[in-house]
Amino acid sequence: MQAIYIPQLAKAPERTEALEVKEYFPDLETLTPVQGKMRVVHQGKYLEVTATAETIVTLTCDRCLQQYNHRLAVQTSELIWLEEPEEDLEAIPLEREITLEELVETLPPEGMFDPGEWLYQQLCLEIPLRKLCDQACGGIQVGDNISGADAIDRRWASLQDLKKHLSN
Repeated sequence: MQAIYIPQLAKAPERTEALEVKEYFPDLETLTPVQGKMRVVHQGKYLEVTATAETIVTLTCDRCLQQYNHRLAVQTSELIWLEEPEEDLEAIPLEREITLEELVETLPPEGMFDPGEWLYQQLCLEIPLRKLCDQACGGIQVGDNISGADAIDRRWASLQDLKKHLSN
Protein backbone atom coordinates (compact mmCIF):
# COMPACT_ATOMS: atom_id res chain seq x y z
CA MET A 1 0.00 0.00 0.00
CA GLN A 2 1.24 3.41 -0.88
CA ALA A 3 1.66 6.09 1.79
CA ILE A 4 -0.75 9.01 1.45
CA TYR A 5 0.61 12.56 1.34
CA ILE A 6 -1.69 14.43 3.71
CA PRO A 7 -1.84 17.80 1.82
CA GLN A 8 -2.77 15.91 -1.35
CA LEU A 9 -5.55 14.14 0.56
CA ALA A 10 -6.94 17.54 1.56
CA LYS A 11 -7.30 18.40 -2.15
CA ALA A 12 -8.85 15.06 -3.17
CA PRO A 13 -12.54 14.83 -4.11
CA GLU A 14 -14.58 14.89 -0.90
CA ARG A 15 -11.20 14.91 0.90
CA THR A 16 -11.44 11.12 0.93
CA GLU A 17 -9.25 8.23 -0.15
CA ALA A 18 -10.92 4.82 -0.40
CA LEU A 19 -8.63 1.81 -0.56
CA GLU A 20 -9.24 -1.84 -1.42
CA VAL A 21 -6.95 -4.08 0.58
CA LYS A 22 -5.81 -7.46 -0.72
CA GLU A 23 -2.21 -8.11 0.20
CA TYR A 24 0.19 -9.89 2.50
CA PHE A 25 2.05 -7.95 5.18
CA PRO A 26 5.70 -9.01 5.51
CA ASP A 27 5.73 -8.91 9.33
CA LEU A 28 2.42 -10.74 9.77
CA GLU A 29 2.43 -14.42 8.81
CA THR A 30 -1.00 -15.20 7.38
CA LEU A 31 -2.47 -18.05 5.37
CA THR A 32 -4.58 -15.75 3.23
CA PRO A 33 -3.97 -12.18 2.12
CA VAL A 34 -5.45 -9.43 4.27
CA GLN A 35 -8.68 -8.48 2.49
CA GLY A 36 -10.95 -5.56 3.16
CA LYS A 37 -11.60 -1.87 2.72
CA MET A 38 -10.11 1.28 4.21
CA ARG A 39 -11.25 4.86 4.07
CA VAL A 40 -9.19 7.90 5.02
CA VAL A 41 -11.00 11.23 5.30
CA HIS A 42 -9.22 14.55 5.86
CA GLN A 43 -11.38 16.49 8.34
CA GLY A 44 -9.25 19.65 8.55
CA LYS A 45 -7.52 19.18 11.91
CA TYR A 46 -7.57 15.40 11.94
CA LEU A 47 -7.75 12.29 9.75
CA GLU A 48 -10.65 9.92 10.20
CA VAL A 49 -9.49 6.40 9.34
CA THR A 50 -11.90 3.46 9.16
CA ALA A 51 -11.18 -0.09 8.14
CA THR A 52 -12.81 -3.47 7.78
CA ALA A 53 -10.42 -6.32 7.04
CA GLU A 54 -9.85 -9.98 7.73
CA THR A 55 -7.33 -12.77 7.27
CA ILE A 56 -6.45 -16.17 8.71
CA VAL A 57 -3.41 -16.72 10.92
CA THR A 58 -1.92 -19.90 12.37
CA LEU A 59 -1.52 -19.74 16.15
CA THR A 60 -0.09 -22.17 18.69
CA CYS A 61 -2.33 -23.16 21.60
CA ASP A 62 -0.92 -22.09 24.96
CA ARG A 63 -2.24 -25.26 26.64
CA CYS A 64 -1.59 -28.16 24.27
CA LEU A 65 0.96 -26.56 21.89
CA GLN A 66 -1.04 -27.66 18.84
CA GLN A 67 -1.30 -25.26 15.91
CA TYR A 68 -4.72 -24.05 14.83
CA ASN A 69 -6.13 -21.53 12.38
CA HIS A 70 -7.75 -18.36 13.69
CA ARG A 71 -9.79 -15.82 11.74
CA LEU A 72 -8.41 -12.37 12.45
CA ALA A 73 -10.95 -9.61 11.71
CA VAL A 74 -10.94 -5.88 12.39
CA GLN A 75 -13.68 -3.37 12.08
CA THR A 76 -12.28 -0.20 13.56
CA SER A 77 -11.90 3.53 13.23
CA GLU A 78 -9.47 6.05 14.64
CA LEU A 79 -8.99 9.81 14.68
CA ILE A 80 -5.41 10.90 14.01
CA TRP A 81 -4.77 14.53 14.91
CA LEU A 82 -2.76 16.70 12.54
CA GLU A 83 -0.33 18.88 14.44
CA GLU A 84 3.35 19.67 14.37
CA PRO A 85 5.45 18.05 17.08
CA GLU A 86 6.00 20.58 19.87
CA GLU A 87 9.25 19.24 21.23
CA ASP A 88 12.55 18.05 19.90
CA LEU A 89 12.62 14.28 20.50
CA GLU A 90 16.22 14.42 21.78
CA ALA A 91 15.26 16.95 24.47
CA ILE A 92 12.55 14.73 26.02
CA PRO A 93 13.63 13.56 29.50
CA LEU A 94 13.71 9.83 30.23
CA GLU A 95 11.03 10.18 32.90
CA ARG A 96 8.16 12.59 32.59
CA GLU A 97 4.49 12.88 33.46
CA ILE A 98 2.11 12.37 30.55
CA THR A 99 -1.36 13.82 30.61
CA LEU A 100 -4.39 12.04 29.18
CA GLU A 101 -4.56 14.59 26.34
CA GLU A 102 -1.08 13.56 25.19
CA LEU A 103 -2.18 9.96 24.63
CA VAL A 104 -3.43 10.56 21.10
CA GLU A 105 -1.99 9.66 17.73
CA THR A 106 -0.63 12.67 15.84
CA LEU A 107 0.91 13.27 12.44
CA PRO A 108 2.42 16.42 10.96
CA PRO A 109 -0.05 18.19 8.63
CA GLU A 110 2.56 18.18 5.84
CA GLY A 111 3.56 14.56 6.42
CA MET A 112 2.61 11.13 5.18
CA PHE A 113 0.08 8.61 6.43
CA ASP A 114 0.96 4.95 5.87
CA PRO A 115 -2.32 2.99 5.69
CA GLY A 116 -0.49 -0.35 5.47
CA GLU A 117 1.39 0.23 8.71
CA TRP A 118 -1.79 1.46 10.43
CA LEU A 119 -3.76 -1.62 9.33
CA TYR A 120 -0.89 -3.92 10.36
CA GLN A 121 -0.98 -2.40 13.87
CA GLN A 122 -4.74 -2.86 14.09
CA LEU A 123 -4.46 -6.52 13.09
CA CYS A 124 -1.68 -7.13 15.63
CA LEU A 125 -3.90 -5.65 18.35
CA GLU A 126 -6.59 -8.23 17.44
CA ILE A 127 -4.33 -11.25 17.94
CA PRO A 128 -5.62 -12.88 21.13
CA LEU A 129 -3.35 -12.69 24.16
CA ARG A 130 -4.55 -16.08 25.39
CA LYS A 131 -4.29 -18.46 22.46
CA LEU A 132 -6.54 -21.49 22.96
CA CYS A 133 -7.43 -23.97 20.22
CA ASP A 134 -10.69 -24.75 22.06
CA GLN A 135 -12.24 -23.48 25.30
CA ALA A 136 -12.36 -27.09 26.53
CA CYS A 137 -8.71 -27.78 25.66
CA GLY A 138 -7.25 -29.97 28.42
CA GLY A 139 -3.63 -29.18 27.68
CA ILE A 140 -0.81 -31.65 27.23
CA GLN A 141 -1.89 -35.12 28.39
CA VAL A 142 0.55 -36.67 30.84
CA GLY A 143 0.54 -40.48 31.07
CA ASP A 144 -0.73 -41.91 34.39
CA ASN A 145 0.66 -45.42 33.82
CA ILE A 146 4.23 -44.70 34.91
CA SER A 147 5.11 -46.69 38.04
CA GLY A 148 7.55 -45.49 40.69
CA ALA A 149 10.39 -47.68 39.42
CA ASP A 150 9.89 -46.61 35.82
CA ALA A 151 9.71 -42.96 36.83
CA ILE A 152 13.46 -42.90 37.56
CA ASP A 153 15.41 -41.64 34.59
CA ARG A 154 17.85 -44.33 33.42
CA ARG A 155 20.60 -41.71 33.18
CA TRP A 156 20.47 -41.41 36.99
CA ALA A 157 20.75 -45.18 37.55
CA SER A 158 24.48 -45.00 38.36
CA LEU A 159 23.81 -42.33 40.95
CA GLN A 160 21.07 -44.49 42.49
CA ASP A 161 23.51 -47.43 42.72
CA LEU A 162 26.08 -45.20 44.42
CA LYS A 163 23.45 -43.95 46.84
CA LYS A 164 22.52 -47.54 47.78
CA HIS A 165 26.17 -48.48 48.18
CA LEU A 166 26.86 -45.53 50.52
CA SER A 167 23.81 -46.22 52.67
CA ASN A 168 24.97 -49.81 53.39
